[in-house]
Amino acid sequence: MSDKIGPGKPDRYMQPSILMALLDGKSHGYELLQHIAEYGFLKGDAPPGMIYRHLRQMEEEGLVSSQWDATGSGPAKRVYAVTDEGREVLDAWVGYMERQAAALTAFAKRYRDRE
Repeated sequence: MSDKIGPGKPDRYMQPSILMALLDGKSHGYELLQHIAEYGFLKGDAPPGMIYRHLRQMEEEGLVSSQWDATGSGPAKRVYAVTDEGREVLDAWVGYMERQAAALTAFAKRYRDRE
């Protein structure tokens, strides 16, 4: 029964999760994968291809910027940072989430009050 409830798209909250993770500072894709798991929107690990697809799209939209970092050992890594426009979009996402949370809480309360 539980597999029939809840959101169906695992990447629905990928954009705000990436933006939130980047508020703490610049990061590369693998680090972002580790951070976004903490937010609880995805079941299990996010596929690396999914996050890189979102990062490319978000960069095209001006929500994040990137540059190559060749310091340190190993191959160069593309490092991402949130832009001012990305911060505005995240603020809009948080407002949406707050409205959704209030509506869900009211719905659950209404159901519980019937018991």
